[in-house]
Amino acid sequence: MDTLEGARVLVTGGSRGLGLGIVEAMVERKAKVTVVARDVNRLEALKTRLGVDVAAGDVANPTFASAMIAAVRPNVLVLNAGSTPMLAPIHEQTWDAFLECWTTDVKAGLHWIQEAIRLPLPRGSRVLVMSSGAAVAGSPLSGGYAGAKRMLWIMAEYANGVSTQLDLGIRFQALVQMQMSGETDRGREAAEAYGRRLNLTPEAFLARLGKPMPPRAVGEHVATILTDARYETMTPIGLKGDTGIQPLANV
Repeated sequence: MDTLEGARVLVTGGSRGLGLGIVEAMVERKAKVTVVARDVNRLEALKTRLGVDVAAGDVANPTFASAMIAAVRPNVLVLNAGSTPMLAPIHEQTWDAFLECWTTDVKAGLHWIQEAIRLPLPRGSRVLVMSSGAAVAGSPLSGGYAGAKRMLWIMAEYANGVSTQLDLGIRFQALVQMQMSGETDRGREAAEAYGRRLNLTPEAFLARLGKPMPPRAVGEHVATILTDARYETMTPIGLKGDTGIQPLANV
């Protein structure tokens, strides 16, 4: 797609953090944006500020996923919603805490990907599945988070195989954020936890990661990926402050 103007864009987890940065970039490009999240108050404030459509619900609920996909029929679906992992070393994790990212992030990813295929979305649609650099390097203080983010990446590949087999013309892409953002609540909490482990302040820890990548920068990268033909068939795609958009080896 050469332009996002008029495109129907649905973003899960779009009321704050990285999702909000993506929503703002889409709105600036005159897309018709629908934001899905749990917090009604945040959604209403966002609707007032940006003029987006909003829907409150549990992204891991398959009935809700099906209803939203059918109602919006997005050209662009951004699967960004996720849980906040318990930050503790493996010997302090409970099983429920360890599993949280699987029962929320992966479960939601599965249902929305399934519905995108089953409807199906319009030919030429793009489904962006937000993963994490933890899927590459691990994340020793976040339980099952790294494995869950890797599974989302793998699921995007599986979905591409089905799209090809059924000749749907839908492209699924895993976007891998290669560094945490200190401007999000989750990123700040992680920086504090990993900083303590290394006897560093959160600022010093984040500085080791290179050039910052705030939510709006992520949104700009997403807009570029959607409108620049060089990225149309790539998956997975890494995002980093220093190097910007980069193809990743699918290993």
